[in-house]
Amino acid sequence: MKNVLFSAALVASVSGVAQAEEAKSGWTGEGQLSAGQTSGNTDTRDIGLGIKLTNTVGKWAVGGDLSADYGEIDGEESKNRIFGALNVDRAFNDRLFAFGKVSHERDEFTGFDSRSFLGAGLGYHVLTGDSTTWTVRGGPGVKYDEVKPIIENGIVTAEADSVTSFSVLAGSDFSHAFNDSVTLSNTTGVLYAEESTQISNVLAVTSKFSDALSGRASYEVRHDTNPPAGFEETDTATRLSLVYGF
Repeated sequence: MKNVLFSAALVASVSGVAQAEEAKSGWTGEGQLSAGQTSGNTDTRDIGLGIKLTNTVGKWAVGGDLSADYGEIDGEESKNRIFGALNVDRAFNDRLFAFGKVSHERDEFTGFDSRSFLGAGLGYHVLTGDSTTWTVRGGPGVKYDEVKPIIENGIVTAEADSVTSFSVLAGSDFSHAFNDSVTLSNTTGVLYAEESTQISNVLAVTSKFSDALSGRASYEVRHDTNPPAGFEETDTATRLSLVYGF
């Protein structure tokens, strides 16, 4: 719970700075509060906080993503996940760009204490229409996994381990606006690594209530190709969110 409270404070402070600096620095982004049902390694009702920020200056764009999810069942903690990422993009022309990315994840209810990634590559804006956009990106990097020990009947059957491995990142961001109020989006990510390859997909429909306030329904799938023993390969999450754009 401490992790979520810390993240909430950080989200609030960053959001405040972003709004104060928006006019002179070009900050844009969104914050969201969500509630949903999760199945997989845990079956729980949960709440989530998230913020995404982007600042574009000329050919450069810096973006940040921070989210925290927490859940309980009958007073028992059943979900505690924090994810943060930072992207730096540099445009070569209207479509081609280079990027650098660093991310870090902690999830109390997987077989990993933490996962970190550092990499760079190229991206391309495939579609750039007023209603439909599609961007793909990919490149190599280094992934660092901290694997939890496996304990069965009070006996440690596998020691904790740290794995640093070559990795490859691939991503796709698609968005289509049906009209001024309703938008469909689909975000897919693949992070290949020796220890385990992570695949994620988020399908969402966002409906505007006003210029700043929206409602969002989303379905997320996270899949590990090789989770530690005793953990499921796939987690899913269905969420309803209140989104504030700025």
